[in-house]
Amino acid sequence: MKLTKERIISAGMATFAEVGYHALSMRQVAERLGAHAGSLYYHVRSKDDLLAMMADRVCRQAYDAGSAALAALPPGATWQHKLEVQAATLRSTLLAHPGGALLMVDSPGMLAPGGLSLMERLLRTFVEAGVPVAHGGIAADTLLSHITGFVLQEQSRPQAPALTADVYADLRERFPLLLTEIPQLPQDEKFRRSVQLLCGAFASLTGD
Repeated sequence: MKLTKERIISAGMATFAEVGYHALSMRQVAERLGAHAGSLYYHVRSKDDLLAMMADRVCRQAYDAGSAALAALPPGATWQHKLEVQAATLRSTLLAHPGGALLMVDSPGMLAPGGLSLMERLLRTFVEAGVPVAHGGIAADTLLSHITGFVLQEQSRPQAPALTADVYADLRERFPLLLTEIPQLPQDEKFRRSVQLLCGAFASLTGD
């Protein structure tokens, strides 16, 4: 099949899912496509360029998912609900791609439509809520950082070691608030509550 930028991006994402960020190479991507590495450079300038395009594709998918979720909200939905669905769809999109959060965090900065669209819509949501643009930019960046950080932990969390009853009892005695008082919530609920906490802080910027 003819090499295209979209096919190279797809092959890059499949390879990235297998080998990770640092081990990804243009040679591996070319082998997956049954092509010579040199032929990829007619479409993609470098590995960094490919990583940026891969991150942009994930952002575009998240933007489209967010658009559908926003369209499904009832008329008169609050700005908090609009932020919550944008956050939830970005998280679900990142989780759908192995290493998706790492891809967004570590890929080179690039003024690409996908990431800019996500940020622009978040900023517009804040501005429409009454947050000054200067504060809205920081708020949008804070929310995006929280989402990517949350997913990064989800995607890199190692298997918890098995603990004996005696060891766990000792840990509970030493760290009672952390291991006894804090409820153990499912990740979906923990994420939902964390975004709501941020929305509560953002509300202080609206002047309401």
